[in-house]
Amino acid sequence: MINTLGLHKFDMAEYLESEEDIAYYLEATAEEDITLLPAALGTVARARGMSDLARSTGLSRETLYKTLSAGGNPTLSTLSKVLETYGVRISLAPINDKAAAV
Repeated sequence: MINTLGLHKFDMAEYLESEEDIAYYLEATAEEDITLLPAALGTVARARGMSDLARSTGLSRETLYKTLSAGGNPTLSTLSKVLETYGVRISLAPINDKAAAV
């Protein structure tokens, strides 16, 4: 039915053109559901090139494809290397206002 209507499959990777786009996309994903972050990083990797990411991080493409997928479970070390390559970092904040007041 999609082909009949002339619609194309949406791919977020096509819209990640700048470092700012990447940062906003990853931030929105993490805020929505942190478990989706590895897959979101996989989308960024596809937008920027998985081979380039492998060279930058020193990790194999196979490892990156596996860990940056919907079911992937990257280590903190892997996440750190990938995030650093894309010029972003994870920051922590209190969940609610009561914790901020303490």
